Amino acid sequence: MSPDTPEPERADDRPDALDRPSGGGMPSTADQVTARGRPAGIALGAALVLTGLGAPLGLLWAAVAPGTPVEKTARGAIYVTPQPEQPIAADGWFSVLGLGFGVLAAIALWLLLRRRRGPVGLLAGTLGGLGGAVVAWQLGRRVGLDTYHRLLATAPDGTAFTKPADLRAGGVDWYLHVLPVPYGNLLLPAFGVAVTYTLLAGWSRWPSLRPEPDGGWPPPAGGEVSSAPEDPPAR
Repeated sequence: MSPDTPEPERADDRPDALDRPSGGGMPSTADQVTARGRPAGIALGAALVLTGLGAPLGLLWAAVAPGTPVEKTARGAIYVTPQPEQPIAADGWFSVLGLGFGVLAAIALWLLLRRRRGPVGLLAGTLGGLGGAVVAWQLGRRVGLDTYHRLLATAPDGTAFTKPADLRAGGVDWYLHVLPVPYGNLLLPAFGVAVTYTLLAGWSRWPSLRPEPDGGWPPPAGGEVSSAPEDPPAR
């Protein structure tokens, strides 16, 4: 080649060469569909795991939330005190535990799904927080409920017992009688996930949220950590 004639750009030096298969051909349609469906599958799997973790959360809530003292009468069960504080305490315990569950879930997603940081992790955490809250509520409120109904049906008038914890400040509405829509403090686990995950992303040193270089930070003594031009560390 003459000095005035630039050397043709080699295929291996083009940016898209890294994304092509080794054989030089374009990715097949099946490969593209698989690549696109993988993040959705990971998000769904993480959301299902968080939903399942709502079961131990519900058992913990049932263990720490106080039952409300009631008395059996001919008209049914009535509160022993006119304005009991136990239902408020049950709502408070669920709110605190649910918010803590959301914070821990966001940290776990951030650390475990390092290569899926971003919208995929945020979506998985939010959906899992909603599902886990509903599971925790339904499971926790049923602990001791059979005993309560049995005493309500068979105990003589004047018998004192306790009513299991339940939520007053949260529940599920049915939109058009088809779609369940949680409200109230059932939204707190998802809220905790969204806020914590967003803060972790905002304070990340890597704007693209890609996995950090091996070796951690700060760099070892006498060495430097270099980053790719397209992914510089945030100031």
